[in-house]
Amino acid sequence: YNEYKSYLRIHRMGKVKKTKKFALTKRMIHAKDPRINKGAVTEKKAKPATEVRHVQKPSSALFFKYNTQLGPPYHVLIDTNFINFSIRNKLDICSSMLDCLYAKCTAYVTDCVMGELEKLGAKYRVALRVAKDPRIERLVCTHKGTYADDCLVQRVQEHKCYIVATNDKDLRRRLRKIPGVPIMYVVQKRYSIERMPDAFGAPRT
Repeated sequence: YNEYKSYLRIHRMGKVKKTKKFALTKRMIHAKDPRINKGAVTEKKAKPATEVRHVQKPSSALFFKYNTQLGPPYHVLIDTNFINFSIRNKLDICSSMLDCLYAKCTAYVTDCVMGELEKLGAKYRVALRVAKDPRIERLVCTHKGTYADDCLVQRVQEHKCYIVATNDKDLRRRLRKIPGVPIMYVVQKRYSIERMPDAFGAPRT
């Protein structure tokens, strides 16, 4: 009888509603928990050999940020677009360099720059003719690849006696990270130079 009473009471009350539990997260076992693969021997990864960091030695040509190897006659490495900007502004390379630095300048073109001009085709045939001027000397490249920007940066890092003539923004950004390398560029229909306080002919900005 008592059992029957309790059965009726439950059915009259209806089902008990369960309240939802909020902000509960599932408990997960950590990947490094010892219970995972218990008994299995964990293999230790072999530590790599100590890496030798290559720190570039400062050049003996630098007195702090001043490059003592720079002096007349100046040696100027010419980039592809510097020749194009000179033609567009109707500037003679050798005489305009003389007006900028007030000293004798020797212009140089690397094999990579010449190769780049030859690849550009007939559109840049005037620039190629200017680069083949007998007053501009040719430098032989011994490295792999023909990318002119890398060629100029590598040559400047090895020899601190050069000024780099370019209007390429990316190349100028790379050259600014190398201490003691002046950069020549075309601005206001004349040549200007940065990072060289001795250049009296450069326009003051």
